[in-house]
Amino acid sequence: MNEPSSRLKGFYRLSPQERAEVLARWADLDASDRAALQGGLALADADLLVENVVGLYSLPFAIAPNFIIDGREMLIPMVIEEPSVVAALANAARLARAGGGFSTGSTAPVMIGQIQLLDVPDAVSATEAIEAQKEALLAELEPLHPTIRRLGGGPLDLQVRRLDETPAGPMLVVHLLMDTRDAMGANAVNTAAEALAPRLEALTQGRALLRILSNLSDRRRAWASCRIPVNAFSQGDLDGGRVARGIVEANAFAWADPYRAATHNKGIFNGIDAVALATGQDWRAIEAGAHAYAARDGRYRTLTQWQVEEDSLVGRLEIPLAVGTVGGLTRYHPTARLALKILGQPNARRLAEILVAVGLAQNLAALRALVTEGIQRGHMALHARRRQKYSEQAQESSR
Repeated sequence: MNEPSSRLKGFYRLSPQERAEVLARWADLDASDRAALQGGLALADADLLVENVVGLYSLPFAIAPNFIIDGREMLIPMVIEEPSVVAALANAARLARAGGGFSTGSTAPVMIGQIQLLDVPDAVSATEAIEAQKEALLAELEPLHPTIRRLGGGPLDLQVRRLDETPAGPMLVVHLLMDTRDAMGANAVNTAAEALAPRLEALTQGRALLRILSNLSDRRRAWASCRIPVNAFSQGDLDGGRVARGIVEANAFAWADPYRAATHNKGIFNGIDAVALATGQDWRAIEAGAHAYAARDGRYRTLTQWQVEEDSLVGRLEIPLAVGTVGGLTRYHPTARLALKILGQPNARRLAEILVAVGLAQNLAALRALVTEGIQRGHMALHARRRQKYSEQAQESSR
């Protein structure tokens, strides 16, 4: 059976109800899925998620069409309130189709847990002691997470880092590397780090203080690339080659200047965060890791790369990306489960690859707008539509 195309012409012209019908046919949604489109989370369930619940807060759940990711047609679920983001993303995905869409990849889902050791009398001897007992220490952690181990994950390695100069004096930091499979992994890593701390204290004669994961998950990265013929950017009086060069020059500005890079990278997360919210991910952890990664050489820079090669614009985005498709909000929120269904029930690595492709597409959309008509055109058109609607509602209610 042929895969349905995500190229949905005129999708934006439909009413929300008509779009929902198109989505239901495309993703084979059942009655419970359609009900989840209306919000899904019950107040009683919300009360189990966080403390002091008094109500619910809704945001738009939208679909960005036109995506091809690794040869597969995809519709992208997004939860976001900012106007023009979804439309711009859909347009960027349409442009990328001219070059076959987006290609992605990822590393194994390895998370880092940190154990901070203070008052260590001899850092060299302590490091040697940990190295000598590494296999035994890792073996002690094996029983903690039988499900992760059964799926092929679990603790992998211990690495010792010396921080000789800090405001609190010298310290050792032990990194526990752990493959968390389809879980984001925070709880699993924190549990293992806390279990490991007493043994490390005994080996080093030091004092363990913090025992927690790092959100700079640079062992767990995902990347996406695209290659788009420059003539795909030609429109009316716009020369495609000039637009492509402008995108490269704008990206160079963000690489060189942290003031520009901050806004440039924020635009990337307009896309990534929206899909992360839709699928029940910890978008704050995702942003923290990626922004730290952007400064890995000591200066905050752009996360994307763009260049012109022959007659094509070539883009790439690679970031740390820790997401999960089991546990967490994906277990409790019907709309988060629906979003994963729309994406084809991906595992954690595949979800990370989808997210990074969306981030690259969103960056392409923003840069293209900035080097052509400017960013405000789409924003203000949607603001005007919104103001007109609210004005009409106000007039109707006053009658």
